[in-house]
Amino acid sequence: MNWDQVEGKWKQINGSVKERWGKLTDDDLDVIAGKQNQLAGKLQERYGITKEQAEREIEEWRTAQRDEIRRKDETRRIA
Repeated sequence: MNWDQVEGKWKQINGSVKERWGKLTDDDLDVIAGKQNQLAGKLQERYGITKEQAEREIEEWRTAQRDEIRRKDETRRIA
């Protein structure tokens, strides 16, 4: 999943974001609104991490989301 897809599906994936980063509030998620730099900034603020660490965590999460979508697509094709 590329970041344009994340941004376009932000409302649908809020649950995944909250599951991964539980310190983010609903208000934070509204402010972030799918913007990668906003997410990185909020992660820095809430977790006291560097910008680089926030970006690494976001990339790991995005990759996991992409892999999950692929697994679901594969399962649908098999079924």
